[in-house]
Amino acid sequence: MGNAVSAAIAIVLGVGGVLVLFWGLNAAVERLPKQQEEMLKPYVFVGPSLAIVGLFLLYPSILTVWFSFQTNVGTPAQEFTLDNYVYLFTDGALHSALINNLLWIIVVPAGAVAIGLLVAVLADRLKPTAEKISKALIFLPMAISFVGASTIWLFIYAWRPPGVEQFGLLMAIAELFGRVPAEPILQMTQFRLNNFALMAVMIWLQAGFAMVLLSAAIKNVPEDTIEAARIDGASEIQIFWRVTVPQIKSTIVVVGTTILILVLKIFDVPRVMTSGDFDTNVIANIYYDQAFTFGNRGRASVVVVALIFMTLPFMYLNIKRFREQEANR
Repeated sequence: MGNAVSAAIAIVLGVGGVLVLFWGLNAAVERLPKQQEEMLKPYVFVGPSLAIVGLFLLYPSILTVWFSFQTNVGTPAQEFTLDNYVYLFTDGALHSALINNLLWIIVVPAGAVAIGLLVAVLADRLKPTAEKISKALIFLPMAISFVGASTIWLFIYAWRPPGVEQFGLLMAIAELFGRVPAEPILQMTQFRLNNFALMAVMIWLQAGFAMVLLSAAIKNVPEDTIEAARIDGASEIQIFWRVTVPQIKSTIVVVGTTILILVLKIFDVPRVMTSGDFDTNVIANIYYDQAFTFGNRGRASVVVVALIFMTLPFMYLNIKRFREQEANR
C-alpha cells in the first residue's frame, strides 16, 4: 500500500513538474524578440508532450526490453540471460496462446465490422426516431466494462443438470421449447466452441463502436453517386458493394485495425470466463500469470516484448491510413 501511494505521489509530482516547466519556458520565450519567439515556441509546446510520452511510455518500454534479458529481476541475484527468449520460442503453452490470439484478430474485427456495417446500413433506412433507438441499443454494450460483460455472458451460457432450476439464457430458450438438454448447449471445455464463445462477447462489445463510425461514413457518401447508380439501373445490393463500400473503405480499414489492436491486448474476457483454461489462453493472460502468480518478471517482460512487436505493424498501417485520409481532404 505504501509503495502504491509513493508511486501515485511521484506521478503527480512528475506531471506537475512538467507543467510548471512548460509554464516557465513559455513565459521566458514570450519575452524574446519576435523572430526567436516564433522559432522556439513550437518546441516549447511539443516539449512537455514529448517529456510525458518519454516518461510514461518510452522509458517503461525500454525497461521492459531490458528486463526481458534478465533473470531474478528485482533481487540481488539478477543477471543477464537468454533463457527468457528460449522460453518465448519453445514453450508450447505460449505458442497455443499465440494461435488463440491469431484466431481472435481474424474473427473479432471481421465480426464486429460486419455487424456494425449491417446495422449502419439498415438503420440508415429507418425513420429518425427508430434509427436513434436502434443505434442506441447496439451501442449500449460499449458502456459496459469487459469484466461486467464477461459476467453477463457467463449467465447466458450457464447450465445446470435436468431437474435443477435453470438460470442461463440459452437454457431458458431451450425450456421454451419444452426440453432441457442433458448436456450444456455450449460446453466451455470444448476447444472448437469455447474460443468462439469468448469472441462473441468481444464482438457484442465492439459492434456498436464500428456501427457509429461506419454510419457516419455512410452518411458522408455523396448522394449524387448513389442516384447516378440508380439511374444506370443498379440494384440496392450493387449500389452498396460498388458505390458505398469503395467510398467508405478507408473508414472500414481504420475501424478494423483499431479493434484488431484492442483484441491483441485482450485479457479480461478470457480471464473472467475461463481463466485461460481449456485451450483459451491468450498472451496477456500469460503475462499476468508470469508476473503476478509466478513472480517471474523476466518471462513476463519477454511476453510483453512479443506483444509489442505483434502490435507495431498494425499501428503502422493505422497511422499510414490516417495520413492518407488527411492528405485526401
